[in-house]
Amino acid sequence: MSEALWRRQPPPDIGSGATTLGRWTPVGFAGLTAGRLRLGAALHDGARPARADEAAVEKLTLAFEELVSNALRHGRPPVTVRVDVTDRSWLLQVSDAAGDRPPTAAVGRDAAEGGLGLYLVAELSVDHGWRVDADGGKTVWARVLFEEPQAAPDAPCGGG
Repeated sequence: MSEALWRRQPPPDIGSGATTLGRWTPVGFAGLTAGRLRLGAALHDGARPARADEAAVEKLTLAFEELVSNALRHGRPPVTVRVDVTDRSWLLQVSDAAGDRPPTAAVGRDAAEGGLGLYLVAELSVDHGWRVDADGGKTVWARVLFEEPQAAPDAPCGGG
């Protein structure tokens, strides 16, 4: 994966109108599964924005699974996860204590062997990146749209 595809950059400013959907601190893969199930339950029990369809929910839960799995496998504890909701997207942030280990995608590996999660998250998200945190850890993030931005209407033509 090239630097341009998964680059070091802070997450977007989501503004004061965003709300936190959930926070998790998974310990091990059982914690990952429990967190994904809690996220899915929240999205199906009223926390899902009205404009978010089931395909968007599946994108978010898959991105959650991939990024948290990577943090548990390749990062250092503690792993923390946060999902915020904006007017058109979810911002997924996964932090761990391994700021010296940037997200690195598998290169030259058969897809059947796994290791392609970062590529998948790049495809599922509208933007993504990672940063080193002030405490020396890192945060890997992805913004998943649940509503496509609407194009501005064409300006009326003047005539005369």
